[in-house]
Amino acid sequence: MERRSRVATLAALLGGLAAADLVLGPILSHLVSPMTGFALIFPLGAAAALGAVVLGVVGWFLTAPGRARGRGRAGFAIAAGAGFLLLLGALNAGNLAAPPINDITTDLEDPPVFRAALRAEANAGRDMSYPEEFVLVVRDAYPDLAPIAVAAPPAEALARAKAAAESLGWEVVEVREDTGELEARQTSAVFAFVDDVVVRVRPADGGSRVDVRSKSRDGRGDLGANAARIRAFRDAVGS
Repeated sequence: MERRSRVATLAALLGGLAAADLVLGPILSHLVSPMTGFALIFPLGAAAALGAVVLGVVGWFLTAPGRARGRGRAGFAIAAGAGFLLLLGALNAGNLAAPPINDITTDLEDPPVFRAALRAEANAGRDMSYPEEFVLVVRDAYPDLAPIAVAAPPAEALARAKAAAESLGWEVVEVREDTGELEARQTSAVFAFVDDVVVRVRPADGGSRVDVRSKSRDGRGDLGANAARIRAFRDAVGS
């Protein structure tokens, strides 16, 4: 009787682990913390998926007809591992090259300042000032991000900014009409990451200049999420 391939069995276990991580990661993000679920999928799940593919290929050859049993397990491992890695690649296409920073703004010389966000329990004790080392990185990586010109007086531009924020699914936390500022936050659906956003409106050239700053609460890198959020807001608020 042919023996069962241990390599194929181990590969199948790794493939199953990677598949399970896709479900457990988001659940733990909501029940424990975003970084817990994120770590389960990216460092651990990705490693398990890669191991499943490599060992699955080895197991496939070791279970050739007349040799050890377990070709089905090897095939499952290859399919599960490759599917996991392809899914991650598709979800993060174009974002993996984003610089490892998590605080983006359209005004690098005078970034908008967070006030309401400082009162959030999750931000207690955090330094919310803009990191100087991010300035050159943002200029190089996101040259398209610039102040938004709006052909409307500041009060109207602020109202448009609020409407744009709400249309994008942001939770508006505070509107300061006296200073022309708005603060909001957005929570990602899968991992429950929370990003804080501040919008500042100032008069400029008969209209208004709108600046945005978007900052992640967790991690150092953001896979380009904050820059994408600012671009979406720019398109939504119009000119």
